Amino acid sequence: MAALKYAGMDDTDSDDELPPGWEERSTRDGWVYYANHDEMKTQWEHPKTGKKKRCAGDLPYGWEQETDEKGQIVYVDHINKRTTYFDPRQAFTVEDVVVKPKRYDGNTAALEILQGRDLSDKVVLITGGNSGIGFETARSFALHGAHVILACRNLSRAIKAVNVIQQEWHKARVEAMMCDLASLRSVREFAESFKARKLPLHVLVCNAAVCTQPWSFTEDGLESTFQICHLGHFLLVQCLQDVLRCSAPARVVVVSSESHRFTDLLDSCGKVDLALLSPSKKEYWSMLAYNRAKLCNILFSNELHRRLSPHGVTSNAVHPGNMMYTSIHQSWWLMTFLFTLARPFTKSMIPALPYPSQHSSDRFDMYCRHCHEDRFEFIEHFQKGICSAFISRPTWTIRGCSYSVVLDKGILFLCFQ
Repeated sequence: MAALKYAGMDDTDSDDELPPGWEERSTRDGWVYYANHDEMKTQWEHPKTGKKKRCAGDLPYGWEQETDEKGQIVYVDHINKRTTYFDPRQAFTVEDVVVKPKRYDGNTAALEILQGRDLSDKVVLITGGNSGIGFETARSFALHGAHVILACRNLSRAIKAVNVIQQEWHKARVEAMMCDLASLRSVREFAESFKARKLPLHVLVCNAAVCTQPWSFTEDGLESTFQICHLGHFLLVQCLQDVLRCSAPARVVVVSSESHRFTDLLDSCGKVDLALLSPSKKEYWSMLAYNRAKLCNILFSNELHRRLSPHGVTSNAVHPGNMMYTSIHQSWWLMTFLFTLARPFTKSMIPALPYPSQHSSDRFDMYCRHCHEDRFEFIEHFQKGICSAFISRPTWTIRGCSYSVVLDKGILFLCFQ
């Protein structure tokens, strides 16, 4: 005890509190060391406990490590606009032990999932990234260093979204490009413009969608919900397929919905009827059209993974959450009313999408629901009847547009004729 008293170590009840003259510091990569200003020396072991420590994880959200004009490491808090020499990670140090990976659930925030990941070498393309789930996904990727491109129909709204993200972090690399999924010509023009820039593409998020839309045809003669939610994305992936392959490892994330379970693509005789995808005004019901498009998304994602995974490109479909309050429902007052009533009981837009975009599992070809894998239980149901339906009629015509359909797993992997 006399030695402890002489060293100044007996004046505290905490084993972790440093004695007078000592200071806790950290290296650039997060290891903690201790400086003794009286004896002008440093050591890795805590002067009282003798244990080695390291910082838990990376810098908190909003912080960045920089070097000042004297070559010293400083830490910049972009949210509170302040600079300090103290490493904020030192508040969460742990002993030098192996930390078990964390499990995610439906309430895990996107920024939490991406915490500690350096995406500065990644290019991410997100359709419909100017609002809702797409905006939160773009924001999360951009704040972790990725080069994010918002492919949007309304370019002015997309530019406003870009400004919001860059105001939060001035170094965010995010930009907007014009892409209207209701026009196959616009999709092709966007793809050509993107490829002309010679950029890689590591993550493609097919997010844009419409719901509860009144019946209308696009300029291509197709029902608008089907084309915007599914066929436009299908064409976009086809046009950028070579870029994805050259950027491998790359991945495609298709935003689907649990509503896919409440529809069918079979007629009364149990045969696949692609005419259901682009119905006439008399046969149209907005929610049913949306459900069918979301079913197409999942079937497409599954077949896309089967075809491209040998080339280093994976594909997942994801359900972001039930009745999430976004702008997707605002074209029908009744749905807006129902979503408003349900809003206090549903999760926000912030949790979710980067899970399948940055999931570290070896399993892909997944349909993710609340950050957990869900099986494609319905695929076998369709596969049993599709081959006989397509063998006699390999080419289908929907509102004047012809498509060929593969005869194996991907009943909706359509090819333009």
